[in-house]
Amino acid sequence: MLTFEGTPIQGAAAIVETRARIVHATELLTPQSLPFQKVQHKVTTLDAQPSSPSVASLLVSVTGFWPQVFQLIPEGGTYYVYNDIFRLNYG
Repeated sequence: MLTFEGTPIQGAAAIVETRARIVHATELLTPQSLPFQKVQHKVTTLDAQPSSPSVASLLVSVTGFWPQVFQLIPEGGTYYVYNDIFRLNYG
């Protein structure tokens, strides 16, 4: 599940479609249309903790201009994002 800007999005196909729309919207932007020349993501805080006593999963919270909370679940020697909450800060 993904929550983007307060909207819950359920299922892999819907998440892929939503992310594709976000990428498409950002591709329409040109450097000339933006009021700045340089973009730098600044992580303000990063916190992580185990999310299950029986599985080596993690709950991660990152704050900055793009705060995000996500859960990482192990699978086949790697991790995948199981839940993701993403929000833009406009202020």
